[in-house]
Amino acid sequence: SWYLPAMGRDARQEFEACRVPGAVFFDVDATDVASPLPHMLPSDAFFSRTMSELGIVHDDHVVCYDGKGLFSAARFWWM
Repeated sequence: SWYLPAMGRDARQEFEACRVPGAVFFDVDATDVASPLPHMLPSDAFFSRTMSELGIVHDDHVVCYDGKGLFSAARFWWM
């Protein structure tokens, strides 16, 4: 999940408190420095390395969900 600052919600804290068993947290703000702008797509190399670090491999079936209801999950799925 990702929330606007004004929402006063902590995505990581919510994930830790209540998540689908076996789920891993993907931080949409954790990207490389390919762009100085926020929320830009990471480079292929950075994204691939991040997925590997999360234990996700090419043949995995990945379910993307968030706490807002299709607010940030769709962005991750699209990547």
